[in-house]
Amino acid sequence: MSSFSVSAPTAVLGSAGFEHEKVILCQDRASGLKAVIAIHSTALGPALGGTRFRAYGSDEEAIVDVLNLSRGMSYKNAVAGLDFGGGKAVIIGDPVRVKSKELLLAFGQFVASLGGSYVTGSDLGTTTSDMDVVARVCQWTAGLSRVVDGVGETALHTARGVLNGMKAAAHHRWGTSSLRGRTVGVAGLGKVGRPLVELLVREGATVVVTDVLGEAVSRVTGRLREVVAVDDTDTLVRIPGLDVYAPCALGATLNDDVAPVITAKVVCGAANNQLAHPRVERLLADRGVLYVPDYVANAGGVIQAAGQLRGHSALDTSLKVEKIFDTTLAVLARAASTGMLPGEAADGIAEQRITAAAGTRPSGAKP
Repeated sequence: MSSFSVSAPTAVLGSAGFEHEKVILCQDRASGLKAVIAIHSTALGPALGGTRFRAYGSDEEAIVDVLNLSRGMSYKNAVAGLDFGGGKAVIIGDPVRVKSKELLLAFGQFVASLGGSYVTGSDLGTTTSDMDVVARVCQWTAGLSRVVDGVGETALHTARGVLNGMKAAAHHRWGTSSLRGRTVGVAGLGKVGRPLVELLVREGATVVVTDVLGEAVSRVTGRLREVVAVDDTDTLVRIPGLDVYAPCALGATLNDDVAPVITAKVVCGAANNQLAHPRVERLLADRGVLYVPDYVANAGGVIQAAGQLRGHSALDTSLKVEKIFDTTLAVLARAASTGMLPGEAADGIAEQRITAAAGTRPSGAKP
């Protein structure tokens, strides 16, 4: 095992990189592994966050992504009331082409070398089966297939959490948590988007979907005949009468082009880092669009992973995922009462908890 270097690494990290406790560049030439592990904070406990596996345009782009994602995990875990800090890993490469048992084992050895300060799990491009392989050499792995309820995959709990966040937003916006008769657009039909669509249909919502993969769309519309598909995200966000928009693919899709044209009154989805930049939330608010901070709504998966690590029952985990409804309501109420944006309100709650925990931990103490 060895590290790899990038051009002008401090320029890539920027000031945001120095918020982090540790950033590890990992390389194993024998297996072809190139990965980055970022630990943002261990104030509340070991840094918990999944491993993303995707092709990036450059190593620098991967570092920026893992820095943003790990920071988001600190805030997500804090707001969800979990005794875990925030971390994330990215494996660089096309998972369809380069993923192998040897590569996953090499990655697991890097995680294990951190001695428990970072606990990993599945994310975009990785699966429960992948984590089972990682766990052969790393005890600090969550979301395994042997969990108490027999389902290691965190996607369904993430989808349930997003649904609860969506219902809370509906209650805040329209005075009722019911989504029956509401039109909901879902962009991205992967591990989370697909079960979210099924849950929405059960709630009585009218669901419109899109995905860059036609096969993903066909799989959903073939199973759920009442679901309507459109060609792309640009079409979806402009649909007249759209009540809720749920971004469930990659981040940064809410940008300066989308904010002026989106027809939905609520944005609540599963994707991480949905805002291309923080000012987009203000652009949305100025048009009367209520944005539910992504890390508030999509915490169901990490709640399940944390429950597995702490030995909680499936019922306890499910009840905590249901509480995302109350957490979302509290964030929106705080924003409304203070004149803050929901993102600012959620950040304040997270930062207060992290800062308080950091202040009570003795200097040099391990998480």
